[in-house]
Amino acid sequence: MGLPSIGETPVGERFRRLSLEDCHETASPADGLGGLTPTTVSSLEDWSISTVLCLRCQGSTSEGVAMLGVGIDWAEEFHLVALGRPGEGVFDVARVEHNPRSLDALIARIAELEPDPAEVRVVLETSYGMLVERLLDAGYAVVPVNPDLVARRRGPAKTKDDAEDARIACRIALDRFERLRVLVPHGDQAAELRAITRDDERAARDERRLLNRLRADLIATFPAALTIAGDDMGTPTFLRMLERWPAANALAAASRDEIVGFARSGRHGWPDRFADQVQTAVEVDNFVARDWLVRAKTDTIRLLATQLLTLGAQRRVWERRMGELLLGAPRHGRTKQPKGDQRGPAVPGGEIYLSFPGLGDRLAARVAAEIGDITNFDTPNGLQCYAGKAPVTRRSGKHELVVANRLACNGHLRDAVQQWAFCSLRGSGWAREFYDTQRTRGKGHHAALRALGNRWLEVLWHCLTHHLAYNENAHVANRNRALNKAA
Repeated sequence: MGLPSIGETPVGERFRRLSLEDCHETASPADGLGGLTPTTVSSLEDWSISTVLCLRCQGSTSEGVAMLGVGIDWAEEFHLVALGRPGEGVFDVARVEHNPRSLDALIARIAELEPDPAEVRVVLETSYGMLVERLLDAGYAVVPVNPDLVARRRGPAKTKDDAEDARIACRIALDRFERLRVLVPHGDQAAELRAITRDDERAARDERRLLNRLRADLIATFPAALTIAGDDMGTPTFLRMLERWPAANALAAASRDEIVGFARSGRHGWPDRFADQVQTAVEVDNFVARDWLVRAKTDTIRLLATQLLTLGAQRRVWERRMGELLLGAPRHGRTKQPKGDQRGPAVPGGEIYLSFPGLGDRLAARVAAEIGDITNFDTPNGLQCYAGKAPVTRRSGKHELVVANRLACNGHLRDAVQQWAFCSLRGSGWAREFYDTQRTRGKGHHAALRALGNRWLEVLWHCLTHHLAYNENAHVANRNRALNKAA
């Protein structure tokens, strides 16, 4: 028998079940904000509960104050919603269809039970989507959690049931809210920036995947094309060449004047040199693929070249938009700087991000989009943990101290900071010196970059907090002063 829709649950059928999990807590209130720090971090939720300072709800959390907990097991077509109070536990579970009318009915039902939106706490397993936006617009405190947290509270049998997951989420809202991170809206510019940067990141992975497929097909049927491409197969001129001549025999039949005209129409800087390079590669003695394989791969190569050209063009559009969101206006002229009278709303601290060595428009946008509001992090360590650059230490009994890589973090920010640390090696003298010191101590390449990224995040936190652009000379002076004191 299906669950009734919202507003149709009879009083006699309301759920009042609690489990032993309601009594299980990982830390006591006396441990302070965040509770005990675990010796191991097995999931993102362990990190978000115990190792980063969390945001507190503005409403009262004292015992006896009316507060409504809402747990939602979401899906594409419908959601299961559990409602509960601290003294009563879960008292209602209902099904809500995923459409505007049903969501409005849900919000109206919640408003009847608790008129003050600040006293409504919603726990669900996602941080984006229409459902989340409607809940945020209603003024509720939305707490996205890792699905593993719900899975660990299902009991010994680990039975998966959507209604039970909604009840577990509701009990989490009632019992563990203070140790969970509240979802803070980023604002229109920052939200757009995050969406663009994540799409660009996925497009970059698609680009690498398509380039690998293209390379494999060219090795099998058109090895001369790899000689023409050299170290960069993603250049627009080369991809347009494959669109027009996707096979070796088709390119060999083209005249030199035809190739020069093609390169000139594509705005190649040296069309004659490109034509000579093509003819030299075609005349080299290469393996000749069988006719049936060439016929089969011709359309595939043309398709891959078209896809890569489309991806590259869109990524360039996104990159220009990233710079516009960071600076508040598009770049102009040779200086690539926006005009002063054209500046509009921008992401807070956009110019500060761009002042750091190694951060261009694309990489700075990725870092800024994932960090969001810097006031969410009370200390640099909170930001370092969120980015996965602060190491995890494990110490138990007679076991020796083990420092491990932090896996529970924001993966998008972790990858962006790792790339930032690598790009900063050429633009920052102290960064290069720090990296070389880590390597001489026996650390590997990626471990040294993680340590450098950890230092960069600390500097970034101070610059954003004090609204100061990065200054290499000032930072080097401060760093040397601190090192001399330590010595």
